[in-house]
Formats: sequence, structure tokens, C-alpha cells
Amino acid sequence: MRKIERFLATLCLAAVMLLPVGIASAGHLEDILARGTIRIGTTGDYIPMSYLNPQTGEYEGIDAELSKLIAASLGVKIEYVPTTWPTLTADTLAGKFDIALCGISRNYARAKTMAMSDAYGEGIFGKTILCRKTDAKKFKTISDLNRPEVRIMINPGGTNEKFARANLTKAKLIVHNENADIPRQIAEGKADIMITETVEAAQYIRKDSRLAAPLINAPFTRHSCGILMEKGDQEWLNYINFVLAELRMDGTMAQLETKYLK
Repeated sequence: MRKIERFLATLCLAAVMLLPVGIASAGHLEDILARGTIRIGTTGDYIPMSYLNPQTGEYEGIDAELSKLIAASLGVKIEYVPTTWPTLTADTLAGKFDIALCGISRNYARAKTMAMSDAYGEGIFGKTILCRKTDAKKFKTISDLNRPEVRIMINPGGTNEKFARANLTKAKLIVHNENADIPRQIAEGKADIMITETVEAAQYIRKDSRLAAPLINAPFTRHSCGILMEKGDQEWLNYINFVLAELRMDGTMAQLETKYLK
């Protein structure tokens, strides 16, 4: 971590030198080091990104591991701050946490109002469906989904809901607040389709033999994930991007993506 430590020291010194004489101001880096913790916002409902295991009380997934690596680079502890998909933007803008990691899609809407790190998981993520295995042959195209008799269950506030409302206007949309519970709802016949990500669908079909993801290799969209934060602290964004670059360079990111996303 010596490169990261030198980078951190350089950023802190640069921030101090750029301040007008007589004005004191602290950015996220200084605040985090002073308090000894990094506040990380997460929904904890997204396998395999950030999932709060109810049995262990621990967060699991690639974003949980990235959180630990970022905290370790700073020499601080993690303070998880629960958030939800409907409140993620408001909580970020209100400064409730230093960064958010929970499988957050990089998109123009978020970039307009918040800052997002460089991408990870490029080419891996995409919108797809989860359905019962007995129905897998019924759903081959968007048109097959976009029918009044098809019940589509979505979690509120995120890109799954946005995709469904934009593309499935004829289907019956059912909003279910607990994202991690939707696969069970599908398996038990409470709805027909879950709009989800390829990486999430892959996890659930391995866990539950009643489920299928017939379009997992031909997703409707492609995107990557990023670490979300408030705008206005370029030094902090630079630091997060530096950590991600180091993890890519030394092979750690590739190992994590293979472990969790492939």
C-alpha cells in the first residue's frame, strides 16, 4: 500500500496549499483520517455486490471486499450506513456517507448530480430476467414480456424499476420493497418475472433450482458499476480512482470479478 500512502500524503498537502490564506477547510480525506472511520452507504440487498447476510450480520460480495480494501488503504475502520434504492440519491447529496458501494450502475442521470468513480465490472453487467424454470421457453424477447398478463416484480428506486417502466408499459408491474426477496416471490408464483442484472440472476439460479434466466447471455442492456459520492471534492474522487487503478494493475480486481461476477 506504499504507493497509496504516498498518493494520500500528496493529495492532503496539495489540498492545504491550494486553500486561501486564513481559510481552513477539510475534505473527505482529512475528515476520514481524523475520525478513524470511513462511512460507506450500502443497500445490503444485492447479491453478489453487497448483501447483508441475516445469519452472520456481515456484508458479503465484491463491494463489501472493495470497501475493506479502501478502508485498509486509509488505515481506518468501516462504518456502514444503511440506505435504500429510493433514497440513495438523497442520502448521497445529504452527505450521510463518504461513498456508496452496492452495485451502483454508472449512468448519465447520476453523473449529472453526483460524482462517480471509474468503472469496474465493464462488459459484465446487463439487464435481464429471472423467471420460473417451467416458464423459461415463454420469454425470448421484450415483446414476450410486454403483455398485460405478465406480472413483473421490481424493487423501487433503482435502474430495474426505471428499465421496466420505460420498456414494459403493457405488463403488470408489481413493486416489492425487498429486492433480495423477489426471487422467492417468483419461484412461488407471486409474479412471473424479475427484472434484474445478469450477475444477480446467475447467483439465484445456482441457489434455487426452480428459477431460470433464459436471456442471461443476451441482456437487454450493458453497463458498468461505480462508486458513488457527492460532487465537489475532486481530491477524494481522485483517491478512490487511484485505489481502483492499483487494484486493476496488481490483479486484485480481476480476481474479485472472477470470484463474484463470473
